[in-house]
Amino acid sequence: MSSTTTKGPGGRNRLALASLGLGAFVIGTAELVIVGVLELISEDLGVSLSTAGLLVTAYALGVSIGGPIVTAATIRMPRRALLWVALGVFVLGNLVAVFAGAFGLLVVARVLCGAIHGLFLGAASAVATGLVPPEHRGQAVGLVFGGISVSTVVGVPLGTLLGQNLGWEATFAGVVVLGVVALAAMMAFVPSVVHGTGAGGLSEQARHAFHPRVLAMLAAGVVLMGSQFIAFTFLAPFLEDVTGVGSGAVSAFLLIFGVFSAIGTIAGGRFADINASATMFIGNLVLVVALAGLYVFRENAVLVGIALAGWGIVGFGVTPAFQLRVISLAGEGGDLAATLGASAANVGVALGAVVGGWALDAFGVADVPLTALIVAVVALPTVFGTRFLKVPGALPAGVEEGVSAPAAVKASG
Repeated sequence: MSSTTTKGPGGRNRLALASLGLGAFVIGTAELVIVGVLELISEDLGVSLSTAGLLVTAYALGVSIGGPIVTAATIRMPRRALLWVALGVFVLGNLVAVFAGAFGLLVVARVLCGAIHGLFLGAASAVATGLVPPEHRGQAVGLVFGGISVSTVVGVPLGTLLGQNLGWEATFAGVVVLGVVALAAMMAFVPSVVHGTGAGGLSEQARHAFHPRVLAMLAAGVVLMGSQFIAFTFLAPFLEDVTGVGSGAVSAFLLIFGVFSAIGTIAGGRFADINASATMFIGNLVLVVALAGLYVFRENAVLVGIALAGWGIVGFGVTPAFQLRVISLAGEGGDLAATLGASAANVGVALGAVVGGWALDAFGVADVPLTALIVAVVALPTVFGTRFLKVPGALPAGVEEGVSAPAAVKASG
């Protein structure tokens, strides 16, 4: 093990983790900013708005399907070099988007970038956990995924503003510039680490990564993420038509959600180090309360804002705990499993949007949060049950998985 793995998240390791977080910020911005420029792309390339929406689907498919495939193909590649290549290809994919004169080429670029999205987050998670001692792994993952959360608050609004004033190509050009900066930072500050979360070839990795205990964890993540995106997909019309918020103020409510999501992701990493399983379950409970508040107090803008803040804290706050559990449960298949977490999240996003659309058509926008609440309640026993999934040979008998070493010693005492 490299000497860098013996240090806590301080000094040069903080710069390394910050560089990984910056890379995640670029990835998250590129994924989500497309929503703000869809209409511009539709008009410029002469396709319908619904057809332009396929760019969102293409990216999600790239993450869900392409990510694990590309990870499998690069499983023996050193993690640091893999990060460089992944972000470099991601930059090139967005550069293709800048000069794409045809919609089909833009779709291909989005699928490619989606696949690299999954590969990068998986490799970044593996490297981050290898840079710190076991008791700080949750914080390390939280710092990486914090980049995704911050992108919703900063990157997406700025990218949308850039596209609206200079054209949608300028949005992707901005991603390219940020990507080059992130790549330079990673080359300068991210050290070489051994494969701390996985070993062996593809067949050995797959045997561990697709073990039933990992699949059970991934299923819980799909349900938990899906419950949120039932409501989040149609949050803007809900705020306008039900809460009575003016169209100009909707962005302020989304900002509330985004800011608290960023805070929750960082805090969630710390709680994941204490007890990852409990963090997920408590997060699920708070999500139920927040969605209930959103539905019950839907006509009160102040209480809706408070509900969004609570939802934001736990919505992304459970992500580090979820990713940490997936990697830990996979054991020797951790490198491949790290990508499966992102795939599961995107499957949840896609299914949540579909269920939310059904609820919208069947009951109206006012009852969409109720549907999300029901699914979140259904998720509770599933998430609770994952606490009994055991990491293969990682801890002494009688110590619960997902509990950090200091906490375990305290509990045993």
